[in-house]
Amino acid sequence: MPLDAREQLAKDLLGCAYDGLTPVQRSVIDLIATEAPTGVDPKLKHDERRPSERLADQVAAVGGSWGFIIGFGLALGLWMTWNLLTRGFGLAFDPYPFIFLNLMLSMLAAIQAPIIMMSQNRAAQRDRQAAEHDYIVNLRAELEIMHLHDKVDAVRHRELMGIIKRQNESLRILRQGKG
Repeated sequence: MPLDAREQLAKDLLGCAYDGLTPVQRSVIDLIATEAPTGVDPKLKHDERRPSERLADQVAAVGGSWGFIIGFGLALGLWMTWNLLTRGFGLAFDPYPFIFLNLMLSMLAAIQAPIIMMSQNRAAQRDRQAAEHDYIVNLRAELEIMHLHDKVDAVRHRELMGIIKRQNESLRILRQGKG
């Protein structure tokens, strides 16, 4: 589509020149001008994560679940119970005050927290991309509605002009018949 049509759409719908639009607004005007459907950003469709990122997302999904919390709580209870009940038999591997357990919990927290934060950062990035796509779709819908309003107004104006023209013709005929 020629630039003139895009320029006209930009002025009609957004009230400014095509060159003065943001890249997102230009893309929406281009979509309207070419009447192309708004597609989903390929980044949102395709999983471009590296294996380490997928692993981080899985660790975050498991670590943030009730199953993990309940299972981990049971494992801690079993650890402490075993070490309390077997200390008299020499089978306790981590006697009270459970120093080895504290070390394990600290290491788990030190490893798990950054992994979960990496997963959250990627989720936030995907959310931003999805929000930008939603903005484009919503802006396009709003501009398309405005464009349709203009077309409907133009059709109504033509119809009214036709009615007025026919009325004037009828009045002219009536006046000629009286005179």
